[in-house]
Amino acid sequence: MINPFTEDKKRDSQDGELVASALKGDKGALGRLVERHQNWIYNIALRMVGNPQDAEDVAQEALLKIITKLSTFQGRSSFRTWAYRVVTNHVLNMKKSSAENKLVSFDQYWESIDGTPDMDMPDQNGIPVDMPLLLEEINIHCMMGMLLCLNRELRLTFILGEVFGVSDKIGSEILEISRDLFRQRLSRARNKLYDFMREKCGLIQDENPCHCDRKMKALLDSGSIDPGNLMFQQNYMYRVKTISGERQHRFRNLLTSKCRRLFREHPFQNSPDFIASLREILESSEFEHIFGPVQ
Repeated sequence: MINPFTEDKKRDSQDGELVASALKGDKGALGRLVERHQNWIYNIALRMVGNPQDAEDVAQEALLKIITKLSTFQGRSSFRTWAYRVVTNHVLNMKKSSAENKLVSFDQYWESIDGTPDMDMPDQNGIPVDMPLLLEEINIHCMMGMLLCLNRELRLTFILGEVFGVSDKIGSEILEISRDLFRQRLSRARNKLYDFMREKCGLIQDENPCHCDRKMKALLDSGSIDPGNLMFQQNYMYRVKTISGERQHRFRNLLTSKCRRLFREHPFQNSPDFIASLREILESSEFEHIFGPVQ
């Protein structure tokens, strides 16, 4: 699987060839182009909305925009830069997801966490999945919630720069901002998120007040976590760190480094296969009536 955020002239050239063929009506080339990028677009969407079902809708909408705007791509930048500008504009301006509507600040989020009682661990015999897998699910749920406490601009910059290791050069091109501004936003996002984790999260320091294992039983009892339907384990592909392209940062301290590693340990999800569903949409009479034939 390609990493679209590395500087790779061969990959850019391959994208360009597929775009040229797709614009000539080659549906196979269009499908291969979607296949090369759909996992990354889906994983950006997932971290922006915090829910796999919502992320599927967001990713499909973004891919549809890329396809319908493909004839406007003039090659002045790489296809990567152009396509992910379409994606980032979409996720910055889309309607708020259900999860986003529930959270507005880190203080509000902590009130919700603190209001979940600490309890003894449940009996493993009564749970249909292994305890470590369930603990990871709770951890990911919680950290997705932390991301939603950032405003969309900071959240997107954090996802690109910190989670997926996008350089300030590529990040600034995608977001159409200066490299300095990209670094400033990334720094602000890190500070807000990691300050919260350093103060509250037991994964960072044992003496912190919140520990996933202590919240587990209450989350199971309330139905917030369904052990028979783990949201973030179903389409597991890799750990993010294995494909994001490690970049070295200078950290303020070791705790900051640990926070970042936790986000990089999350699964990189295999997206739904959007090719068939997009083709059905594009070939429908309703779509052609509204937008005309796709060139």
